Amino acid sequence: MTAAPILPERHEWTVDDLGDLPKDLPYELINGRLIVPSPTAVHQDLCVRVLLAVEVNCPPEYLVSFDLSMRVDRRNEPRPDVVVIRRTHAGRSPVPVEDALLAVEVVSPTSTFRDMYDKAKVYAHAGIRSYWVVDPLQERITLTEYTLGSTREYEQVAHTEDLFVTERPWKVSVDLPALTSRKNDLLAPDGE
Repeated sequence: MTAAPILPERHEWTVDDLGDLPKDLPYELINGRLIVPSPTAVHQDLCVRVLLAVEVNCPPEYLVSFDLSMRVDRRNEPRPDVVVIRRTHAGRSPVPVEDALLAVEVVSPTSTFRDMYDKAKVYAHAGIRSYWVVDPLQERITLTEYTLGSTREYEQVAHTEDLFVTERPWKVSVDLPALTSRKNDLLAPDGE
């Protein structure tokens, strides 16, 4: 068994400091704050299902991926749960945020404020045209879709717990009741 890495003490982090981290450590840098996530299997399952829904009509010049670092500025290098990028960046990490069409965050109990506010501002400032927030913490999973307005702030264009259908970045359908049912099945005690 190996010991947990000891991270350098810093009040605020920049992308220049990330070279001091172990190469296999998953991290996000949001507004100078280093975040080392530890998602649950249910969270990851939901991310994969959203990725698969977005991928259905994906044009060949784009790639749908998950947990991919995106360099925004010296204080921000987020890892959206699901992201659409140009296929030409398939071998890069971090990828240039300018080429991202969609970022999706799946809320967890420790990320609600960060996903709803901090990351929304970072992604909007970076120019990502569409941003979705999937919230599995309620009784029924919801999806909120935002698009980039003329003032580089997101405007909410949809919020639903039913079938979600959009044309941004292309035709996508997400069956939220089916995802809610799956989440409930995964979290049910054995045999129920």
